[in-house]
Amino acid sequence: MHVVLVGGGGREAALAWKLSQSPRLTKLSVTHENPGFPESVNRFSGDLVENAVAAGVDLVVVGPEAPLADGLADQLDAIGIPTAGPSAKAAQLEASKAYTKDFLRRHGLPTAASECFDSQNAEAAHAYVDGPCVIKADGLAAGKGVYVCDTAEEAHQAIDALLLKGQQGDAGTRILVEERLTGPEVSCLAICDGERAVPLIPARDHKRRHQGDQGPNTGGMGAFAPVPGLPPGFVADIHRTVLQPTVDGMAAEGNPFKGILYAGLMLTPDGPKVLEYNVRFGDPECQPLMLMLAEDLLPWLHGSAIGKLPGNALTWHPGAACCVVMVAGGYPGAVLKGAQIQGIPAPQSDRVVFQAGTKREGEHILSNGGRVLGVTARGADLREARHRAYEICGHIQFETADYRRDIATSTIGAQL
Repeated sequence: MHVVLVGGGGREAALAWKLSQSPRLTKLSVTHENPGFPESVNRFSGDLVENAVAAGVDLVVVGPEAPLADGLADQLDAIGIPTAGPSAKAAQLEASKAYTKDFLRRHGLPTAASECFDSQNAEAAHAYVDGPCVIKADGLAAGKGVYVCDTAEEAHQAIDALLLKGQQGDAGTRILVEERLTGPEVSCLAICDGERAVPLIPARDHKRRHQGDQGPNTGGMGAFAPVPGLPPGFVADIHRTVLQPTVDGMAAEGNPFKGILYAGLMLTPDGPKVLEYNVRFGDPECQPLMLMLAEDLLPWLHGSAIGKLPGNALTWHPGAACCVVMVAGGYPGAVLKGAQIQGIPAPQSDRVVFQAGTKREGEHILSNGGRVLGVTARGADLREARHRAYEICGHIQFETADYRRDIATSTIGAQL
């Protein structure tokens, strides 16, 4: 099977690593450069939609959200190329937070109270705020469009930053002012074929830039899977109350959801509530999930694309996996690029350094972005996985390198 992978970040590095192990794979082509991709991959030349049929492409796997929101799956479907990713209409679950809120209300799914405002009624947005809340840019903002505000003053500043100053560009011309929920967060993903949702093991990411969940939101500073301390039957309950109803609701509205459905949940005192949807693997949640998956990913992605998943459950390795994201100093702001990276070990079955913001110059790997590396390891338990990941981090060096030292140090109902 000839597979084309769209994207070139850490998530796509993890997908390429996993897909390259499939006995069903005859050729893996990529649309972007990443020095961390397996040596066996090929660069897809030319426009994907124009050349996919002639190139004998059997499946396209889309990593990032933007091409899905722009309709890449629709274009490929029109020429008969199966795509592991939703249509543009279904991708609205991530592309528009206002659409998602309306969908959740229509289908009676649990979520926080909120109101939507645009730049024409910024004063009404300010008037709606009466204390701690969450301000969200409606559109795609690369994980940086959410402002968790501890005070009303912070909320007013966030509203002005988005609606008046254009801090997130077009993504922030419309915003949600949302009730601030309390409780731990969990990421619950599922592979979907338009009718069924097959859940993955729960994961948790760390969005805030600094230790203790302080500082600005980022694209993600680390993640681990599974999440210890969840109540018995948690995954089955979320599948029954959130994941499958979401797929059923999208189908009922004429927008069947195929691909990866990611529900970001907060476990509130009143039960789990949906914070957001993503329509692809999370980054960096994908990295530990790929190390934990104990079977071939390719038939599941292909089954998702053609509307027929191959089974009712996925197989996972015992233990846990942890990913620590190494960033360039200054992230999520301006960063130094071009620093030579030393100490990246060769990938193994239970530990891989997935490259994200890097480039190759001759024999050297250089930093080329904010989130540079996703150092990921699997262990007999989360404590061991975390120890292995941080041990690798200690051997990797590049100018301004930084990372959080507290990834996976606390879990639901347990303290490591």
